[in-house]
Amino acid sequence: MLHRFLIEGEAAGLRYALSTPRTTASALTGIQLGQRSGSSLEFRDHRDYQPGDDLRRIDWHAFARSDKLTVKLYREEISPHLDIVLDGSRSMALQANTEESVKLRATAAMAAALAVAAENAGYTHNAWLVGELCLPIPNGAKRPSTWTGIEFDQRNNPVDAFTRMPPRFSRMGMRALISDLLWLGEPALVLQHLAKNASAIVVIQVLAQADVNPPERGRVRLIDSETEEQREIFIDDLTIKRYRDALARHQQNWSLACRQAGAVMVNLVAEELVDGWNLAALVKAEILKI
Repeated sequence: MLHRFLIEGEAAGLRYALSTPRTTASALTGIQLGQRSGSSLEFRDHRDYQPGDDLRRIDWHAFARSDKLTVKLYREEISPHLDIVLDGSRSMALQANTEESVKLRATAAMAAALAVAAENAGYTHNAWLVGELCLPIPNGAKRPSTWTGIEFDQRNNPVDAFTRMPPRFSRMGMRALISDLLWLGEPALVLQHLAKNASAIVVIQVLAQADVNPPERGRVRLIDSETEEQREIFIDDLTIKRYRDALARHQQNWSLACRQAGAVMVNLVAEELVDGWNLAALVKAEILKI
């Protein structure tokens, strides 16, 4: 089943090419990542001249105006590589009154589409799965239809996976996290690992309709997809409002953390995504281009 979703994503990705967002990743410690002085031709900034600096970097026009020696700084070359990070939590395979998880389908296919779009743009890529640890997916550097070992069955908090053993992503590459983001913990803790030595960060939240819209009014039994804990509650209008408010606050927290980290965040609904595979939201966010 998952193989079919990966093939579906490959077909969807053929219409697009990866496009590095204008915003640039920055570490939460304050260090600018992917923006250090280097030898590329893209001008970045000035700093005061220091003994030993290359005299060819001196801005003589600025010296003529201010009588002060400054040198030009240039953006370090950015490696054309994409690391795709999949959340392997059980909630990513949510099934809502169907035999097939539309959320799982959208997640797997989205990852495959990004990989193909990266190839179309001349990028290399690698796919990762967050479980107990964040580890490379077998064949993750090849075509998505050859990926193996992907299971959405983890009960761990993804934050713990990044903390136990930080993944060794490609230096100065672009990072894309695909997740429902429905876990406890500070978004900054994950974004910090994604931002380290990155050129750009993309966070794609994939939710099912059941995540966005709670059950209809009445008594229902809820089962936690991570812990299997069961709880019977009565859903009324107030309960629905509280749920939607809580979800909105959670998304706002992630949005704020992404802005602070220089990341781009896109929210998608699985059922809408698989209906025609229109990736206009990612094009608008400058993640993809047609």
